[in-house]
Amino acid sequence: MNQMGEQDAQLWERCVNGDSEALGKLFERHSDAVFRYCLSRTGSWYDAEELVSVTFLEAWRHRKGLTLQRESLLPWLLGVATNAAKNMARSTRRYEQFLGRLPHSSAAPDHAIAADERIDVERQVKDLLDRTAGLSPGERDVLLLCVMNGYSYEDTAAALDVPIGTVRSRVNRAKKKLRSAAPQLVGRNDESQTILESRLS
Repeated sequence: MNQMGEQDAQLWERCVNGDSEALGKLFERHSDAVFRYCLSRTGSWYDAEELVSVTFLEAWRHRKGLTLQRESLLPWLLGVATNAAKNMARSTRRYEQFLGRLPHSSAAPDHAIAADERIDVERQVKDLLDRTAGLSPGERDVLLLCVMNGYSYEDTAAALDVPIGTVRSRVNRAKKKLRSAAPQLVGRNDESQTILESRLS
């Protein structure tokens, strides 16, 4: 799965010993996947880039406390990104509520000056997210990881720190809810289909 060179476990061991260059190699290997997932969660290119930075910063901060249990570091990174995205959403809500209490206030504009294609991607992802609004948080998490980003049940279970059976049941519930509301989001084949792949390539 990894390219030629050191495996994630070897690079992570170097990180634990304080080697920031090893973290840079892990960033090069996994940052695109983390970015695509964060974009599928937020619908914002700027927020996705911020979440990638937060995710790898957290990896560095917690390097002493994490023993890599799998061949790839990616499932753990996706779990960190999931929590970071939820924290960002809570902070954004609090900020908007604060602004709403101020006279003549409005939400701050996006700090990113996006290219036309970025704006188009954001619009498409936001449309997809709007159509998943009726799902529970757990159903939405597994849908974003398994269906929209193409991760296996096993990797999703590792990312979310839940049993694989929980992932299966949440995916099934999410697909049933979406088939009537937004059938184009749910493939008719297996869960490995990457819905966003053509939009983000």
